[in-house]
Amino acid sequence: MTPPDDERSHTLRHSQQDAIVAAHDPSTPQTRSPSYRLAFSDTEFLLREELRPVRLQLELLKPEMIMDERGVTSTVVMFGGARIPAPEHAARARTPTLAALSSYYTEAERFAALITRRSIATKGREWVICTGGGPGVMEAGNKGAYEAGGQSIGLGIVLPHEQAPNLYVTPELAFNFHYFAIRKMHFLMRARAITIFPGGFGTLDEMFEALTLIQTGRMKPVPFLLFGTEFWNRIIDWQALAEAGTISPEDLGLFTFVETAEEAIEAIDAFEEL
Repeated sequence: MTPPDDERSHTLRHSQQDAIVAAHDPSTPQTRSPSYRLAFSDTEFLLREELRPVRLQLELLKPEMIMDERGVTSTVVMFGGARIPAPEHAARARTPTLAALSSYYTEAERFAALITRRSIATKGREWVICTGGGPGVMEAGNKGAYEAGGQSIGLGIVLPHEQAPNLYVTPELAFNFHYFAIRKMHFLMRARAITIFPGGFGTLDEMFEALTLIQTGRMKPVPFLLFGTEFWNRIIDWQALAEAGTISPEDLGLFTFVETAEEAIEAIDAFEEL
C-alpha cells in the first residue's frame, strides 16, 4: 500500500501545495493565460487529442491504486443485462421473455450474497463482487453484496443514456470510465471467477472477449459460468462452432452452464479443487 504524501520524506514541494498556491496567484494577463496553468491542473490541456495516451494511463491507474489501497486482491465478476427486471417489476418488462428472465435477477442477488459472505471472511480482500455498476443484473449483484454486509465494485462507463451507478455499489469502489478497453481490463485483472447472466450486446461483448483471452492463453483459466442454459443455447449454437472447426471441441469446456446460485458455488469450488 502506498503511504499518503504526508507520511513520505520529500525534499521537493508537493504538487498539491503548488496547485493551491497557483490558484491564488494575482490576476494579470499573464496568469489568466491558458499557457500559464499548471499542466496537471489544466483540464482543457488534459482533454486534448494528443493527451489520449495519458488519459488511458490515468484510467488504468486510478481504479488500480484505489483498489490496492482498500486491499482488494481478487474479484468475482458478474456480467449481465441491464434490462433484466427485478421480479417485482417484471410486469413492466418490455417483452414476456424479459419478464421471465427476472428469475435471474433473483439468482444474481443470491449468488452475490453467498460470495460476499466468503469475502467478509477475508476482511473484504478476496471474492469481492464486481459488476458494471448499472441496473438489471448489475444492480442485483451489488444489492446481494450490500445486503450480505460486504463491499462491492461498480465499473461504470459514460453512455449517452446511462444514469448514475445503482445505489448498492460501495461508494468508495464506484468508478466511471471513458474507455471501454480500460474498463474491461479492470474487470479481468483481479477476476477469480466470471459469471455471465442473460444479456444483450454488451454482455456478449464482455463474454466473448474474456473467453478469447482464456482460449488464447492471454488469461489464466478461471471458473466461467453461464447462467441460463436455455437462453444461451438458443442464441448461440456452440456446437455448430465446434463442428465448423472455427473453435476446437475442447473450447466448449472453457465454460459451464448453471441455473442457480448454489450450482454456481459448487462449480467454483470444484474448479478451485483441481
